[in-house]
Amino acid sequence: MTAFGPWSPETAYAVVVPTIGRPSLNVCLRALADASGPKPARVVLVDDRPAAGATPLPVEIPAALQPVTTVVPGRARGPAAARNTGRQSAGPVPWIVFLDDDVVPGPTWGEDLTRDLAATTYRTAGVAARITVPLPSDRRPTDWERNTAGLATARWITADMAYRREALDAVGGFDERFRRAFREDADLALRLLAAGWTLNTGTRSTTHPVRPADRWVSVRLQAGNADDALMNRLHGPDWWIRADAPRGRLPRHLAVTAAAVAALSCAALRRPAAAAGCAAAWLAGTAELAAARIAPGPRTRHEIVTMALTSVLIPPAATWHWLRGQVRHRATPPFDPVATTRPPRAPREAFRQRVLP
Repeated sequence: MTAFGPWSPETAYAVVVPTIGRPSLNVCLRALADASGPKPARVVLVDDRPAAGATPLPVEIPAALQPVTTVVPGRARGPAAARNTGRQSAGPVPWIVFLDDDVVPGPTWGEDLTRDLAATTYRTAGVAARITVPLPSDRRPTDWERNTAGLATARWITADMAYRREALDAVGGFDERFRRAFREDADLALRLLAAGWTLNTGTRSTTHPVRPADRWVSVRLQAGNADDALMNRLHGPDWWIRADAPRGRLPRHLAVTAAAVAALSCAALRRPAAAAGCAAAWLAGTAELAAARIAPGPRTRHEIVTMALTSVLIPPAATWHWLRGQVRHRATPPFDPVATTRPPRAPREAFRQRVLP
């Protein structure tokens, strides 16, 4: 086996898991311990609960991982900050694998990961896993389940993403202005690509189950529009294309909200005809959103009521968070790839082996 084979020190890795103490963390760690292949040199659990340290993290660490596992307190500032904390505590390993606390690594995860890392070049900054989201087989998926299923096609998702430590240091790690589990992964990837690194998709497989959620989860998710405003400032308006990210319905949400505001304004000014026209536009936009969300779903009474109620609230919520992001990040300068460290040059010996007979 060569020096750069699957079992070489070049593929040694640490695992960083930000967590708020969900029970799924135990499932994740058990799957990590049971997976075949080389085990991590270190496992860092970042306790990101608001009162981290006040009570022990509720976790059962498998015996196979206990000697290499450490729990460090986070700052309760979101997953980006927690991953940076874990990165700084991971020790001197060449690779850091970030896992979410609700994923389940596959049975050959360690073996596949090691092959993924062994297949990289000196310019490879990261290797993504293949994410699977199990959906119900006996009915159509709900709106929330379809939303989670989008993780299976998301690029560079940090639910399971291996990054070269040197590359993370070169761009300063995750941007902690992203306080939610949203866009912080795309931002890091775009910064690495702009700095001259490359990103790959590996062969390892990880399952991302659908978490339970309440009726209003889709309304809370609209907070991500503020993060999109930050992305626009950092990477320009075409970042959607480079990140291969869905554009979403923000333009429609803005139009529907504008119609609602116009209807109320016209009513206050005692212009009933104009108010009725604007109200009709708002109603049509809201009904279209609800229908678009109901049609692919299970169409149960609970789902229909949920879609109807949340479709009224989503456009104004999206608009509010987008405006908030525009104001908050109005002075944010664009990302400057020139100011970051470039990938190293190819080792001379490796170059000779590739070029010379």
